[in-house]
Amino acid sequence: MRFLPALGVLVISGLLGWFAVSTNAPGSFPIKLGLDLAGGTELIYRADTSSLTEDKQGALNSLRDVIDRRVNLFGVAEPLVELERSSAVAGAEEDRLIVELPGVTDVQAAVDAIGKTPTLEFRIASDEIASGTPVFVPTGLTGRYVKKADLQFGSASGAGVNEPIVVLTFNDEGSELFETLTRENIGRTLAIYLDGEPISTPVIRETIAGGTATISGNFSPTEGRELVRNLNFGALPVPIELVSSNTVGATLGANAFEAGLVASVIGFALVALFMIVWYRLPGLVASVALVIYVLITIAVIKGVPITLTASGIAGFILSIGMAVDANILIFERMKEEIRRGLGGREAVRIGFSRAWPAIRDGHLTMLISSVILFWMGTSIVQGFALVFGFGVIASLISAVFVSRVFLLAIVPEETTSTWRFLLEAGFGKRTHTDT
Repeated sequence: MRFLPALGVLVISGLLGWFAVSTNAPGSFPIKLGLDLAGGTELIYRADTSSLTEDKQGALNSLRDVIDRRVNLFGVAEPLVELERSSAVAGAEEDRLIVELPGVTDVQAAVDAIGKTPTLEFRIASDEIASGTPVFVPTGLTGRYVKKADLQFGSASGAGVNEPIVVLTFNDEGSELFETLTRENIGRTLAIYLDGEPISTPVIRETIAGGTATISGNFSPTEGRELVRNLNFGALPVPIELVSSNTVGATLGANAFEAGLVASVIGFALVALFMIVWYRLPGLVASVALVIYVLITIAVIKGVPITLTASGIAGFILSIGMAVDANILIFERMKEEIRRGLGGREAVRIGFSRAWPAIRDGHLTMLISSVILFWMGTSIVQGFALVFGFGVIASLISAVFVSRVFLLAIVPEETTSTWRFLLEAGFGKRTHTDT
């Protein structure tokens, strides 16, 4: 019966190995590589929020969602779009939008993928007169509140039979704002601005309910279709400006991935060699447990999925050290019990029991550290923290559970001098007496 748990672990390990090997095909569970490994382009945009008086964070969140939706519509694989608060010149802070496009190595193509999505806003004519022109002021109603846009012909009041017009449909919040705006400003001009330029200046004749507005900018059908397409892709709630770009070539990324893979294999091999030479049979068991640890980690990376970066590989290698550290604590405790003259299986039980508090506390502190790094770090740090955190959990499973199951299945209750040699560590003089 003592072999059943070990047999179950072997079966599960075999399934994990099958999953790791058989899920590399496209459309399955391939390992997703980050920008620094797969190659690609990083674009950093500055968001101009100077005109926002309220709900700044909501506008920035809408900006991120719009860009994310637009990048996906252009077919870029596995994009990353995130907001970042950064320090600029003289210690001032600015809002930035980070766009990572794995596989896109042409900067111009990447910029085109983002596109010059129009910034749409409604401005009302003020009472002030400057040089004979009415002054238009922002109303707070922008493209952020646009739900969709449609192209129609000659259906607007005053439009010609074949004149294209764009009909905007607002979301619920935008509908309320538009209705309030038209109700409170009857008789005044409501200008529709696109990218800072007025494209239509209708006069409000009545309260408009229902959440629709029309744009008749004397444009051609082709221009109208382009405008509708851009607005449906998402009118930007705030203007953005490209401030920097960075491209990692596919070859360079492949070299970085290969170097990380080689480092992982060498690190694993050296750790396994040390464990086997110094700790003998328990070291061999620990090496098998490390293989299972690797399979668990690969399964998590594929199944979650986690985008693997160079910093993530570093976190993976470091977590291997955590798994070995736990095994060393256990085996040193076992060695003490063996030298006291206890039987093999009893020494295994007591060794694991006495090492557990130190292992638990060490892994818990590492998990707390990884959570803090993921919560407060940049995307590079987050890649490290995520893989390291999952690796710590996997190493805890492999060190405490897998190693214990295998040792209890192999080691006999009564130990001969040969078994004592196999279960001890190092090459110093033994202090116990054989029984």
